[in-house]
Amino acid sequence: MTATVMIQGAGSNVGKSLLVAGFCRVFARRGLTVRPFKPQNMSNNAAVTPDGAEIGRAQALQALACGVAPSVHMNPILLKPESETGAQVIVQGKRFATAKAREYSALKPQLMSAVLDSFERLKSEADLVIVEGAGSPAEVNLRAGDIANMGFAQAARVPVVLAGDIDRGGVIAQIVGTQAVLDAADNSLIKGFLINKFRGDPRLFDDGYQLIQDRTGWAGLGVLPWFTQAHRLPAEDAADLRRTGGQGTFRIVVPQLNRIANFDDLDPLMAEPGVSVEVIAPGLPLPVEADLILIPGSKSTIADLAHFRAQGWDIDLAAAMRRGARVLGLCGGYQMLGRTISDPEGIEGAPSTVPGLGLLAVDTVMTPDKRVTLTEAVHAASGEAAQGYEIHLGKTEGPDRARNLFIVEGQPEGAISADGRVMGSYLHGLFSADGFRAAFLQGLGAAAGNGSYAAGVEEALEALADHLEAHADCEALLRIAKAGL
Repeated sequence: MTATVMIQGAGSNVGKSLLVAGFCRVFARRGLTVRPFKPQNMSNNAAVTPDGAEIGRAQALQALACGVAPSVHMNPILLKPESETGAQVIVQGKRFATAKAREYSALKPQLMSAVLDSFERLKSEADLVIVEGAGSPAEVNLRAGDIANMGFAQAARVPVVLAGDIDRGGVIAQIVGTQAVLDAADNSLIKGFLINKFRGDPRLFDDGYQLIQDRTGWAGLGVLPWFTQAHRLPAEDAADLRRTGGQGTFRIVVPQLNRIANFDDLDPLMAEPGVSVEVIAPGLPLPVEADLILIPGSKSTIADLAHFRAQGWDIDLAAAMRRGARVLGLCGGYQMLGRTISDPEGIEGAPSTVPGLGLLAVDTVMTPDKRVTLTEAVHAASGEAAQGYEIHLGKTEGPDRARNLFIVEGQPEGAISADGRVMGSYLHGLFSADGFRAAFLQGLGAAAGNGSYAAGVEEALEALADHLEAHADCEALLRIAKAGL
């Protein structure tokens, strides 16, 4: 029988995704066939599976930790926020609906069948499935119809280990308080707890650790020190996005859009020794001393273009370009750089046509057909091959497409301005290719290293597994998984 265990958090951002990735690697290198699973994820940082479907990027990293390709069944429900109250609902990798929060609550009962179907598929091919919760089960106001935490655990009969974040303080209240607000049936699923992100001497928490065990009756599975190499792994969502990376002299500036999406493009650049990357929060000016301004992807291009202008970033961008900065727009950022963006069918809101930033002689028309695919590309300037992916709505055409950035399946892709200083592309993930990254940066005058980004991620996953082996009771976790309910 397949062993299963679920890591839930006593709050948001306690490190669940990283814990699941680490435990996946721990048990995979012990020879077990391991699969990650997250019933419901909310993120605009998506990954593309080999069959052209979307899942959360955290599950793609967890699949890598298991040594397998990502599967749509690892994250059957993906919510991609489009506004403060609404999100696109992806079910088993495909767009299912766009729903506001209240509407989504009504959808949950029918979505549980897809969740359980995917879970059973993973169980059929694995010795161990490690499940990641979402948010916190202590949000008991959301318990009715829940498919992400205890609702799933009850339906699938999966034992739970609760993780708390000591770094933000109040971890005793986090864990003991969770038990206090859960009903008896949900509490019976929890078999242990972990303390994550400890800084300093963990022995100083011995009394607190014992107090939690005494109050809850749950088994303590360890106090985990802060994992210092977490920055070497791809960030899951905008809340985890690092503001700065690298110490090099070539300065890349990235405006943080309100609905920033698929920003894994930044991780390999932040690992480059000759580069510094600065993510600029709303309300702050774009530094005019930038060498490259990179406008990232967006889940809501027209709304984020308005957001861009509202920060005065269009003025800063023009000033930086006068000082010699280059500009690169990716996906939604590419669309913003053009002359116009038209949404005749109202895909992103009311039907409209809005002026773009006018830095590329191209125009975009939003269409309902979403392109989701892995992509093999060749950098037109250097001939370097790269592998990436596309997730976007819309088609972009215009004179500047005659100067293409890439070649995909023998066809030109992207656009370059007549003076060569502004570039745009729909392709994500290409900077993970070491040869292309070096050629692109060198073409802009930056010093590029010869390190392997993929090797760095692998080293960090191995270090994470070593970290958990040293500080968590991995044997007890496996016993809980095998014992079931």
